[in-house]
Amino acid sequence: MANDAFSAITHGCLRRVFAGEDVIDPIVQCVQIKPMQATATGQERYRVVFNDTVNFIQSMIAQQVNWVVQEGKLKKGSLCRLKQFQANSVKDKPILVILDIEVLEEYGESEKLGQPQALEVVKADTGSPAAPHQQQPAGISGSNFYGNKPAQQPQQQAPQRNLPSRSNGAGGGGSHANIYPIEALSPYAHKWTIKARVTSKGEIKTWHNKNGEGKLFSVNLLDESGEIRATGFNDAVDSWYDVLQEGSVYYVSSPCRIQPAKKQFSNVNNDYEMTFERDTHIEKAEDSEGVPQVKYNFTTLSDLQTIDKDTTIDTIGILQQTGEVSEIIGKSSAKPYNKRELTLVDNTGYSVRLTVWGKTAQTFDVPLESVVAFKGVKVSDFGGRSLSLLSSGTMNVNPDIDESHKLKGWYEAQGRNDNFQSHAQTMGSTSGASGRNDQYKSIAQIKDENLGMSEQAEYFSVKGTIIYVKQDNFCYPACLSEGCNKKVVETEPGEWRCEKCDKTHDRPDYRYIMSVNVSDHTGQMWLSCFDEVGRIIMGMPANDVMQMREEDERAATEAFAEANCKTLLFRCRAKMDTFQDQQRVRYQVSSAAPLNYANEAKKLAELIQQYTLSDNSDSLFVN
Repeated sequence: MANDAFSAITHGCLRRVFAGEDVIDPIVQCVQIKPMQATATGQERYRVVFNDTVNFIQSMIAQQVNWVVQEGKLKKGSLCRLKQFQANSVKDKPILVILDIEVLEEYGESEKLGQPQALEVVKADTGSPAAPHQQQPAGISGSNFYGNKPAQQPQQQAPQRNLPSRSNGAGGGGSHANIYPIEALSPYAHKWTIKARVTSKGEIKTWHNKNGEGKLFSVNLLDESGEIRATGFNDAVDSWYDVLQEGSVYYVSSPCRIQPAKKQFSNVNNDYEMTFERDTHIEKAEDSEGVPQVKYNFTTLSDLQTIDKDTTIDTIGILQQTGEVSEIIGKSSAKPYNKRELTLVDNTGYSVRLTVWGKTAQTFDVPLESVVAFKGVKVSDFGGRSLSLLSSGTMNVNPDIDESHKLKGWYEAQGRNDNFQSHAQTMGSTSGASGRNDQYKSIAQIKDENLGMSEQAEYFSVKGTIIYVKQDNFCYPACLSEGCNKKVVETEPGEWRCEKCDKTHDRPDYRYIMSVNVSDHTGQMWLSCFDEVGRIIMGMPANDVMQMREEDERAATEAFAEANCKTLLFRCRAKMDTFQDQQRVRYQVSSAAPLNYANEAKKLAELIQQYTLSDNSDSLFVN
C-alpha cells in the first residue's frame, strides 16, 4: 500500500504551484494537522502540512472544508487531492489556502513518504502569468512550522493586471487574475483582488469632535471562504456609497488598507477589516458564480444560557410578539435612542427578548409568526439572557434557507400551541445562581431520579472518591491577561496569540479542563471539572503538571496517581448536552472541597437518630 501511495503522489507539484504553473488536482500527503484557533462561536481553524515527497509546505484549511478534519476523513498520513487552492503569503510567510479537497481513503494512512525538504524561494518565469486560482508567493520556508526560524527571503509577485478605476460603478467584467479568498487577506498581502457579495450596507454616519468632523459607512463583503467588514471615510463615502448595493457582487482590488478588526463594531468573524483608500478599485461583477448569499452560524435559543455575556452571535426564530417603540437616554452620551422589544421563540422550547434600535425600531413592520434571521446580535445578561441587534447587524425576514423552512413547518404543525420557557433571570453562571436546590445525593439517586434529563439544569451535591483522572487533554493553554482565560494559539515558537485581547504572550497559562471518575457506595459517575477544582484535585496548578510532562513524564504520571482515592464534596450542575449527534447528561462541577469530618459526623449522627426514632415508633405502635 505504501508503494501504491508513493506512486500516486504528484511528485514535486508544490514547487510547480508556487512557480506559477497551472497544476491541476495535485495529489499530496498530509503529514501534520494542528488546530489554529477557535472563534467566538466555536468554529475551529486548522493548519496542515502537505508533502509531495520532494518538498513540504504549511497550509490552511478554509472553514467550508473543516468537515474533512472534524469528521476524521483527513488524518496524518492520508493522501488527498487538492481540487481548489490558493498560493498566498501571510505575514511574509508563504502558505497554501485549501478551498476544496478530496481525501483518497483507498490509500489509507502511510508513514511520511520520501524525504521532503522545506520549499525554498521559487523564481517564476515572469513571461507567463500565474493561473487564475493561484498567486506568485514569497519564498517558502515550511521549516518554521516545525519550530525553526526561517531566513528572510526576497518576495516575488506574479504579474497582475491593474483593474480600471470606477467611472459609473459598473465595470466591463473583464478578466480578473489573482482572485484572493477573503480568508487569506492580511496586512501582509499585496496586489490582490477579491470577488465578493455585499451582504449588508450601513447608513452614512457623521462625527464631530475636537479634531474635526467627517463621515463614514461600512459594508460586509462575503465570498465562499469567509466574510470581512469594509469601511469608507469622507471621500470614499462620496465615491462608493451609492455604487455598493446589498446583494450585488463586486471585484475589489488593492490598494486597500487591511488592519486588525475592531470587534466591538463588527458582526463578522474575521480577525481583519478593510478600509477603502483613495485609489481602491471597485468594479461590479457581471456574474455571481461561486459567490454565496449571506452566511449564518445560528445559536439556538436554548443554548443562550451557555453563551458568554457580550458574545456576538447569529440566531433565528419565530416572531411571537412585537412591542411599541420607546425612547431611552444613553448614560454616557445623554442622547435619546429609539428601541423596540421583540419576542422570538424556536423549536427548542425557549423564548427570548430581542431589542432593535434606531431606524430599525421605528420602521419595523414584520408580521407576527414570521421567521426572522438575525446576524450580529449581542448576548446580554440584564434581567436574564436577552439579545440586542448591533448597529452592524442585519435582519432577514422569511429567508430562503433550510433553517427557516424547518422552523416554519414546526410552528405550523405544533409550535403555535406550545408553551415556551423564558430566559428571564437565567444568569449564565453555573455556580452563582441564587435560590437553587443543592440537595445531597448519592450517585444511585442522581441516576435513578434522572437529574439533568429535564429542560432546565438541575443542581446537587455528591460525596465521591476519585478513582480515575483522565490524563488526555486535561488542560488548555489560556491567555495571561487578567480575567481573560480564553484559549491561545501558538503562532510561532514562544509566541502565543490571544484573539480576544489582540495580544501575543511568550507563554500560556495552562488551565485545567478535567474529566474525573468518582464513586461512592452506590456507584460511579464521570464529572467535568474546571481550573479551580482541578487545582484541588491535583494539588498544584496545571502549569506545574505540564512542566513535569516536559521534564519527567514519570513524575507527571505519579502526580495523577496521587490524585486517586481523594474523597471530596462536589457541588454539581446536571444538564443535557449533545455530543457527536448524541444526547447525554453532562455533570459539571462548580466547586469542590475536602470533607469537613465534624460536619460529616454530625450528618451521620442525625441519620442514625432518624433510624432510632423510626424503630421506637414502630415498637410503640406494636405494643
